[in-house]
Amino acid sequence: QVQLVESGGGLVQAGGSLRLSCAASERTFSNYAMGWFRQAPGKEREFVAAINWSGSNTYYTDSRQGRFTISRDNAKNTVYLQMNSLKPEDTAVYYCAARWSDYSGNYYEYDYWGQGTQVTVSS
Repeated sequence: QVQLVESGGGLVQAGGSLRLSCAASERTFSNYAMGWFRQAPGKEREFVAAINWSGSNTYYTDSRQGRFTISRDNAKNTVYLQMNSLKPEDTAVYYCAARWSDYSGNYYEYDYWGQGTQVTVSS
């Protein structure tokens, strides 16, 4: 059982930056691909970014690539999401997820989820 704890969310003005962190309890963290998803009120959960077990490959939706960067530090059992040039439409609860396989953009393919962290971008 992998426990994931997100942190780093908060309130930021449009154009600002935040870095989200997701700490994993599992010492075999490096065996998991990791993903970030988000869910805004009244909307479905959507994919943001993913990274393979080693950090050598990353995957983004087109709209986030260039503004968001996913990375990981396996020595710290932590995955990060750096978010720059934030927009009000980025407001959502952000979740990290772990998958015992290669990375994926499909939320239903992930095995473990964190509780989420709120990101609010004001205009």
